[in-house]
Amino acid sequence: MKLTVIGYWGGYPKLNEASSGYLLEHDGFQLLIDCGSGVLSKLQNITQPEELDAVILSHYHPDHVADIGVLQHARLIQGFLGKKTRTLPLYGHDLDQYEFSKLTYKDITKGVAYYPSGVLTIGPFHVSFLRTDHPAPCYAMRIEADGKAIIYTGDSSYKEEFIEFSRNADLLLCECNFYGHQNGKSAGHMNSFDAGRFAQKAEVKQLILTHLPHYGSLPQLITEASSEFTGIIRLAEEFQSISI
Repeated sequence: MKLTVIGYWGGYPKLNEASSGYLLEHDGFQLLIDCGSGVLSKLQNITQPEELDAVILSHYHPDHVADIGVLQHARLIQGFLGKKTRTLPLYGHDLDQYEFSKLTYKDITKGVAYYPSGVLTIGPFHVSFLRTDHPAPCYAMRIEADGKAIIYTGDSSYKEEFIEFSRNADLLLCECNFYGHQNGKSAGHMNSFDAGRFAQKAEVKQLILTHLPHYGSLPQLITEASSEFTGIIRLAEEFQSISI
């Protein structure tokens, strides 16, 4: 599997960048994980909107779904220009029917509800889910293919259930919206110590901190997380690519 970071900011995109969006590729299949503000513009440096095979969404906060509408229009316009593509499946939970209904647009995209009690197969990927602790219904994902596993937390404060869910994963893509001296629990987010402790307990191979804050010195997040986790830690960066 190859994961490319498209956007990694929490809340809103920093100047000329993007909020949450990650492209996961395997065996020629392209899965976009979340599609926040600025993602469609940045994505086109890697692949084109009409080349995506599927999209999966953790939840419906704008920093994770703001570019769904423009993705739909991009595929519509490319169709007018002769690049006819099949209907793109957009996977999301149906706990918010209003937001879920937006995933279906003409014959361009089709909203497909995932059911967290089961395992979802999307192309070569097998996706398991864990409900997170966040103000809006949100699901973390364990995505597996060919014996490798990536964990994407979506948005959440720390919870012990993450540990077994993420056990021995090859990569933990973990939200880290707060510094160590801050308590993100009431906002439904983790701090750097939470992320490091999570990675250490779950015995993951490497940790990527994402959904980053807009203030402070970001390398401090690594310093703080490394006091809890002895493995590889990196900050998410635009177009960062990780192969496992």
